[in-house]
Amino acid sequence: MLFDGVCNLCNGAVRFIIARDAAARFQFAALTSDAARRLLGEAGVSSVPFDSIVLIEQGQVYTKSTAALRIARRLRFPWNWSYALIVLPAALRDWAYDLIARNRYRWFGKQDTCMVPTPELSGRFLK
Repeated sequence: MLFDGVCNLCNGAVRFIIARDAAARFQFAALTSDAARRLLGEAGVSSVPFDSIVLIEQGQVYTKSTAALRIARRLRFPWNWSYALIVLPAALRDWAYDLIARNRYRWFGKQDTCMVPTPELSGRFLK
């Protein structure tokens, strides 16, 4: 999962996912990191919107609401049930996603630097 490393909402989402991902399926990297550039390049993607969460799953790249719902699908109950929202048109889901993304710094704030994982979580963050 690639995320905006200075966004408080995004960092909170990473912590939320880690706490509910008992199988430790997800690994993380900031969108601006070398790891993110390498992974996107390997997937054949030259750029993604900086205001989007990105999920790379089996070589497929998912962004915005589709990425968020595919992540939720792999979390423990009850969060996995939110994947049912995938039946809504992507345009509608992404409209809501974009509204939050546009206002994320104003509503949730931002940090000066990217999130630094604790030593016990550092293995989940790509370099």
